[in-house]
Amino acid sequence: MASMRVILTEEISKLGEAGDVVTVKAGYGRNYLLPQGKAMLATDGRVNELDHKRRVIEEKEKKAVGYFEERAAQLSQLNLTFEVQASDEGKLFGSVTNADIAARLAEHGFDIERRRIQITEPIKQTGLHEAEVRLHREVSITLNVIVVTGALPLEILDIEDATDLDPTGRELSRSGRADDEDDDQDDS
Repeated sequence: MASMRVILTEEISKLGEAGDVVTVKAGYGRNYLLPQGKAMLATDGRVNELDHKRRVIEEKEKKAVGYFEERAAQLSQLNLTFEVQASDEGKLFGSVTNADIAARLAEHGFDIERRRIQITEPIKQTGLHEAEVRLHREVSITLNVIVVTGALPLEILDIEDATDLDPTGRELSRSGRADDEDDDQDDS
């Protein structure tokens, strides 16, 4: 039986992936794979060229993964705080979406598409939530998203503080009740 070596140009079921060098029966290669453009003859020059392209692609992939791992390290230092309007029970008038998170990340210098941000459930309650950001197919990170009402200054809020919040996003006093905010301001 005669056989031939070919380089597949697309995935063929039970044969291989695009770019694989396979040995097939001569008739199958000559009468089906080559005329349909699903493969090309595996000459020494083409095989060497294919190996070179694979090495270049792997090197670019390693650089990309390294870059995205650095960005993930920077993102891990970030806690996103959203100041929103909510009911007395802490239920939001609306929700915080992945588009809102993407916009807030852009304010911090991270240009990430909203489709790369996954929220397990819609954020419709004040408190601490998590969002997964997929920077690359091999690199993802979980961000802390803190949702509060307008009662707390954003600069002093920390993740540990978010656990001591009542549903309205205000800090709890020792008695377990929310501290009353003084709404009177001097107009000078």
